[in-house]
Order: sequence, then C-alpha cells, then structure tokens
Amino acid sequence: MRTLACGLALLLATGVAVAAEKPVRFWNLTSETVTSLRLAPAGAEDFGPDLVKGDSDGAVDHDERLAIKNLTPGTYDAAIGFRSGRACVVKDLEIEAASVVSIEEKDLASCRN
Repeated sequence: MRTLACGLALLLATGVAVAAEKPVRFWNLTSETVTSLRLAPAGAEDFGPDLVKGDSDGAVDHDERLAIKNLTPGTYDAAIGFRSGRACVVKDLEIEAASVVSIEEKDLASCRN
C-alpha cells in the first residue's frame, strides 16, 4: 500500500512538472496570417518583443499555433499585425500556464490599416 501511495505521488509530481514545462500556445483563429504579435501587461502601452519571430516561417497562418516560451501567467493586451497591413489590439487576454490562447476576429478591436 505504501509503495502504491509513493508511486501515485511520484506520478502526480511528474505530471505537474511536465505541465509546468509546456509552453503557452497562441492559436490564430482570425481570417488572416499574423505577422506580428506583441504582449504587454493589461493597461500598459509598453509591448514586448515580436513573438512571431519565434515561428519557423515568421508568420502564423489561420488555424496555426505558435508556442510562446517563458511567459508568466497573467492578463495581457496584445498588439497583433497581419500580412495585409492591418494592425489591431486585443485587450485583457487571460493567459494561464500551459494554456492555448486563441484570438478570433470578434476579439479584434482598435484596428487600423
């Protein structure tokens, strides 16, 4: 019984460690190819580096996911740019550890061409 309890505890601890190592993923559910994605803490104007540069082809196509490593969970605003030249802001994205964060057309605000 004790061996079973230890094994279960080890399995649970391993599962938590694996989940913690899994990166957040951005899922592009817009109708366009994303060429720029920058995050800032909600309400701040100081957006960070372009996360799309981490993609192998420098763009995130419709229905493609992009891994975002070393992102602290929290609430973020996103500046998102598209191949067409359109640029938008998405406010108050709730990002949890190891989650998939999607952005859809309905989420886009403050767009300009």
